[in-house]
Amino acid sequence: MTRIRAAGLRLRSIWRGSLLVRVTSTTLILSLVVVAALGFILLTSISSGLLAAAERNAITEARAGMTDAQRVSAAVETGTAAASPGRVVDTLVASLAARAGNPPQYEVLLLATPDNDNNAPERGTNLVSTLSVPTDLRTSVNDSGRLSWTFTEITYLDNRGVPGIAVGAPLTIPGLGTYELYYLFPLTDQVGTLDLVRGGVVAVGALLVILLAAIAWIVTRQVVTPVRTAAQVAEQFAHGHLTERIQVRGEDDLARLASSFNDMAASLEKQIHQLEDLSRVQQRFVADVSHELRTPLTTIRMAADLLFEGRDQYDAATARSAELLQTQLDRFESLLTDLLEISRHDAGAAVLDVDLLDVVALVNRVVAATTPLADRYGSPLVVAIDETAKEDSPWDATVSADSRRIDRVLRNLLDNAVEHGEGRPIIVTIGASASSVAVTVRDYGVGLSDEAANHVFTRFWRADPARARTTGGTGLGLAIALEDVRLHGGWLEVWGAPQQGACFRLTLPRAAHDQLLDSPLALTPADAGVDVNPNIALPSQANPDRSPVSSSSHAGLL
Repeated sequence: MTRIRAAGLRLRSIWRGSLLVRVTSTTLILSLVVVAALGFILLTSISSGLLAAAERNAITEARAGMTDAQRVSAAVETGTAAASPGRVVDTLVASLAARAGNPPQYEVLLLATPDNDNNAPERGTNLVSTLSVPTDLRTSVNDSGRLSWTFTEITYLDNRGVPGIAVGAPLTIPGLGTYELYYLFPLTDQVGTLDLVRGGVVAVGALLVILLAAIAWIVTRQVVTPVRTAAQVAEQFAHGHLTERIQVRGEDDLARLASSFNDMAASLEKQIHQLEDLSRVQQRFVADVSHELRTPLTTIRMAADLLFEGRDQYDAATARSAELLQTQLDRFESLLTDLLEISRHDAGAAVLDVDLLDVVALVNRVVAATTPLADRYGSPLVVAIDETAKEDSPWDATVSADSRRIDRVLRNLLDNAVEHGEGRPIIVTIGASASSVAVTVRDYGVGLSDEAANHVFTRFWRADPARARTTGGTGLGLAIALEDVRLHGGWLEVWGAPQQGACFRLTLPRAAHDQLLDSPLALTPADAGVDVNPNIALPSQANPDRSPVSSSSHAGLL
């Protein structure tokens, strides 16, 4: 059953994936149906014609034979008055059989009627059996007293049998009483003709079906081949081979299609190159501006630091201006740093400084650094260890990664959760499997719509432009985080629902650039869809030596 199912799936795949196979198979099946119907009609017509002709000839021959039989029977009686009944019957049958020719065109069977009580003898030619005459025909002959006929199977005493026509009529033999005379006409020639015609129809039909399928295959191939070529060129074009084109042959519709496709590809190639040039100019501009702004920024920073340190000597308005200047310079400097970093990613110049990293220790350091900000918002930070994927070996959350970049990713995720967490708990869960380590950051704040989730990693994008950036973000943090994670060959994903909070999941392979197949932590939280309680109970602490901030099992969170 498994092999049959696998074969069925392969055939289904071939059927759905090849227009050539579908058209050829459909043509073959329809041709087979049409040829079978035409062959059946032709054979039926020929068979009916042959049988009708054989029936007419048999009846005509039988009528003539009946007339001759009456004459012969009277002559035999007249010339052989002292002959025995057996001799009379033998003479009559022999005389009638002589008219059949050699080889005989028919058999003669002389049977006594049921009411003949003279113990009359019965005779037949060539060992023909009385079973050749159906009972219904004998009844019809006796009841009507006229010529009757039917189709039958002529059987012989040596167990041979052939299809034929039986024609019978009553015959009175003087001195012997009433008999039934039957002429049995074999249909051997007609059957042979039908077999020959049937064989010819089958052979011609099979050849016609094969030729039609071959013609359909050739014609379809002429259409499918350019389409396949166009599909291959389109795939190559989609993979970045912008110079790929379809070879134009002829001047038909397919040639015009190929020419139009090539024109479209040339136009797209030109526009893509223009966009690439524009993107390179923009990236270079951002990198150059970011770099060039560092020198004047350093000078402004030195002056601002002096003003900030001496703010106690100024009046209130001047002191406040010095504080605002210091704050905005910090933000400006952060923006330049982010712009330079995103420029490195765009230019492909970002590299990893890989070493062995304990994710649990890193998470605790980042949580400890973010705690003052979280305290201002009233959002407790909780670190949870998920050991549900623990195997026989000790639970381990170490990876080969760039600690500086992963630290920056986690800080961005926590800062984002704190800003949008609405003062509710923020739960950081760490999970590990044999091939990967994952960290989820779950908040219970305003949440994300589907559209916001699709754009959350877009540069400078904000879900609510009217919402103030109280943490001083640049709008590049999550975009840089995504690039840092991709640089490791990892995943950075997000789940969110309005008023249900959001959950960001960071998944890293054990070794940088290893292929990821799954994550040890679920992206969609187990409490998704449940009304958020502003007074969420924090999980009880466990394993304090592993997680110095706070820790619990994943089950304890719910």
